[in-house]
Amino acid sequence: MGAGDGGRGAGHAPRTKRADARRNEAALLDAAAAVFVASGVEAPIRDIAARAGVGTATIYRHFPTRADLIVAVYRHQVEALAEAGPALLADRETPYAALREWIDRFVGFVVTKQGLATVLQSDDPCYDPLHAYFLERLVPVCAALLDAAAGSGEIRPGLDPYALMRGVGGLCAGAGTDPRYDARALVTLLITGLRASP
Repeated sequence: MGAGDGGRGAGHAPRTKRADARRNEAALLDAAAAVFVASGVEAPIRDIAARAGVGTATIYRHFPTRADLIVAVYRHQVEALAEAGPALLADRETPYAALREWIDRFVGFVVTKQGLATVLQSDDPCYDPLHAYFLERLVPVCAALLDAAAGSGEIRPGLDPYALMRGVGGLCAGAGTDPRYDARALVTLLITGLRASP
């Protein structure tokens, strides 16, 4: 019996460790994103480490260069948005409610991405695939949300998900440092305007 128990315990340990490692890396990337938004992508690594509650050596072990960290933050946020779409459709009261919440999260992503914009548009080839990755992962999610909301009769059919995402991005880009400009409020008006006429 002891040998059998030991075998089961040994089988579970690596999976637990991998899950813990994934959670720790996700927490680190969330901390890095928050610091990038507040202080820019050139913020000291020690600031990210402090926010994540780890040592700088831990960050360098996972991400040997700043470029590695920036790419990982971007991909982490894209994946979180991609996974949120189906989850919101399953959990929210209506497809339109799911769409509105997903767009609100997309706004948060775009704001963070603006903090990375300069470096993402640099000549470093490591950033080249990110835009295609963004479109490949998120346009189908937005399309599924729009289709579901149109199928339920809540919004007009035939809306282009890419055009909608570009429009939301354009509204967010106008914010800059002007405190009078409320990108979220304007995006809410845009999404409200998608509603089907009674």
